[in-house]
Amino acid sequence: MRFEDRVLVWRLNRGDATALSRVYEKYRADLLRLALSLLSDRAGVEDVVQDVFVGFAGAARTFRLTGSLKSYLATCTANAARNRLKAAARRTTASLAEALDVVGTAAGPDEWAMLSEEFQQVCRAMVQLPAEQREVVTLHLYGDMPFREIAAWQKTSIKTVQSRYRYGLDKLRSALNGEVTR
Repeated sequence: MRFEDRVLVWRLNRGDATALSRVYEKYRADLLRLALSLLSDRAGVEDVVQDVFVGFAGAARTFRLTGSLKSYLATCTANAARNRLKAAARRTTASLAEALDVVGTAAGPDEWAMLSEEFQQVCRAMVQLPAEQREVVTLHLYGDMPFREIAAWQKTSIKTVQSRYRYGLDKLRSALNGEVTR
């Protein structure tokens, strides 16, 4: 656990609003990338991250940090994204072309400046991964979550998570190499 994060949580527990602002500034971009990798929906990404921080702010006085703050927020973001995907699946199913179109038009305000061409290529490739592999790759790379935490979150074994990660990376490599050589 990072010392700065422990101090920020201590300040949050005492009602310090500037601590919440610092947590937001520190992790917002990472959580946006994480949510985008899972959702590929610009409006949904912003909503998910906002909802995570609103929930975090609401629980700030009683929140107890037992691990990494970034991992905690990444888990919250992944859960919110998963819930949004489940709700969307009940309503309608978007085509892969629509999802790729959303990723292609995601550049805009300052918070989207991080979406360089390379990141957009990765997002297009991520959309093609099975959901379980996409979650593992995203949580491990963008959320800095160890495999054991991902395994607990996905309710599966560490070996399965490691396999999903390895297969996901192999598929990403193939997709990106194919995109680069075209």
